[in-house]
Amino acid sequence: MKRVLIPLAPGFEEIEALAAADILRRAGAEVIMAGTAENPIEGRNKIKVLADAPLHSVKDQDFDMIVLPGGAAGTENLKKDPQVKEIVERLHKKGRFVAAICAAPTVLSAIGITAGKTVTSHPTVRTKLEKEKLSDDRVVADGNIVTSQGPGTAIEFAFKLVEILMGKDKVAEVNRGVLARI
Repeated sequence: MKRVLIPLAPGFEEIEALAAADILRRAGAEVIMAGTAENPIEGRNKIKVLADAPLHSVKDQDFDMIVLPGGAAGTENLKKDPQVKEIVERLHKKGRFVAAICAAPTVLSAIGITAGKTVTSHPTVRTKLEKEKLSDDRVVADGNIVTSQGPGTAIEFAFKLVEILMGKDKVAEVNRGVLARI
């Protein structure tokens, strides 16, 4: 079973985090939503979500992928958390998948793992991505880095993550019930 970590920091973009968690779980992945703060974690739109675990309790575990949701405040909180940096660096070094959506590609840039890579992001943060090649595509995969633009691309992003981890047949199987345009 593929294991995926989704860190939830206060101010996270709810659609992005929950769409990824939902679609990946439908595909059969074990998804751990881990909070950087005490439960419940309040998102960008004041929706409170119960994390599965505190981030510190799972940070040393092995995962096939980490998915960073955006949201302006959530992204800044992810950048400030040394555990997030440590996990991203460790997984990236192992060749595992590192995914980020909306403003969260700036977290990957600040860590230094996207220099020279083709990425996409929310238009409002593109000026912060100075060492990357920017794409206007809604979802971009470059090596083990996957990025997407924002809440409106969250389902496409989630299905790309399923495709990367489990293949196109699994995407088709899950989408028979979801009915997304992908």
